[in-house]
Amino acid sequence: MTTQEIADKLVGYCRTGQFDEAMKELYGPNIVSIEPKGAPMEKVAGFDEVLKKAEFFNNMVAEFHGNEVSDPIVADNFFSCRMKMDATFKEGGRQSMEEICLYQVADGKIVKEEFFYTPTPQE
Repeated sequence: MTTQEIADKLVGYCRTGQFDEAMKELYGPNIVSIEPKGAPMEKVAGFDEVLKKAEFFNNMVAEFHGNEVSDPIVADNFFSCRMKMDATFKEGGRQSMEEICLYQVADGKIVKEEFFYTPTPQE
């Protein structure tokens, strides 16, 4: 798949809430995932660790109310999109979060993801 095809598939999966399916199909085995400084699990590497990070996040959420994902912007082997999520967290209540997501593609798989947002202060 081209970078554009991978970007379009990821956005499609995310718009329908199929995040696990997106990871299983599109992520490479040695993927690196980076969150902003101060976020839980700032950097993880490897497919299994990225799945654990996703599970950690999902376990913090009491209820998802919706999400929005922009069309991807593709350049060379990178793409980005804006994601916005409305969720009620088990601790912290209902929040609207938005971020810029940057992905790197190599050999037909996403090999790096990095998220840019202002983390909620940890207590």
